[in-house]
Amino acid sequence: MALARNRRHQRSVDYWPGFVDALSTLLMAIMFLLTVFVVGQFILSREISGRDEVLNRLNSRINDLVEQLALEKNGKQDLEDTVANLQASLSSAESERSRLQALLAAGSGSSQAAETKVGTLTQQLDDQKQASARALSQVDLLNQQIAALRSQIAAVEAALQASEAKDQSSQVKIADLGRRLNVALAQRVQELNRYRSDFFGRLREILSDRDNIRIVGDRFVFQSEVLFPSGAADLNPAGQAEMAKLAAALIDLAKEIPPEINWVLRVDGHTDNVPLSGSGRYADNWALSSARAIAVVKFLILQGVPSDRLVAAGFGEFQPIAPGDTPEARATNRRIELKLTEK
Repeated sequence: MALARNRRHQRSVDYWPGFVDALSTLLMAIMFLLTVFVVGQFILSREISGRDEVLNRLNSRINDLVEQLALEKNGKQDLEDTVANLQASLSSAESERSRLQALLAAGSGSSQAAETKVGTLTQQLDDQKQASARALSQVDLLNQQIAALRSQIAAVEAALQASEAKDQSSQVKIADLGRRLNVALAQRVQELNRYRSDFFGRLREILSDRDNIRIVGDRFVFQSEVLFPSGAADLNPAGQAEMAKLAAALIDLAKEIPPEINWVLRVDGHTDNVPLSGSGRYADNWALSSARAIAVVKFLILQGVPSDRLVAAGFGEFQPIAPGDTPEARATNRRIELKLTEK
């Protein structure tokens, strides 16, 4: 029997170093991918936020330019109407001046009054010509401003198109990084499941000869009678022996699990639904279940299990696994459960 155990020990010594090296290499690759993702996420977030600010400024600028263009168009229309009125007045004044000059040439009417009238009309005509020239100059200026506004709008539209193209490229990069992160996280979960499977396999081998220790789902279940006296939370000798086997297996497994995997062994205490009298050491089943879980944790720490890898929880009688009030159901519900999980 001892010879067979020594052989199994030798085989595990020959096997695990290479396995640990492979896991270390895999974890370094995962950390590198996570670092690349975090950096990429930060850079992309800055680019996207900067793009949103640029887009907001460009949209605001476009709105201002559109409003200015509308105002300039209205001003241009008003000036064109003024020019048309001035040209009509100019034509009327020229017609009147021609008529008066014709009358003067024909000798009809007062020559002096006609000359005065002609001078007045000539002055008005010159004033209207100057006003018309100023209006035409303003129209030309407005045409130049409209052309400049159209050029600015075209530049803004080009910038918007470039920003949209950059945004699409950023979304593609984000999707790729998210896919890589999901793959890395899935690999990490698989690694934890593999270590949990190893832990269960070792405990199953160590505790296979005990009928009152069961495996329920992803946890080991110890009946309270194996570990504690009735109504007490002090480990009996048999319970200390079982917990010592558990501590040895857990210490060996802790050496193989990389520190990047944040694992803990959760110890859950459960009682039956028979209420305590309240006059003893424990006031109720909450206190008794918590005290038993803490007793197991403290014993494992004394055996060398790191305290930061242990969690104690008490559930009282409120998480039964066997319904009913029969003695068998109550005995089944009085238990300590052990589960290897993440923090």
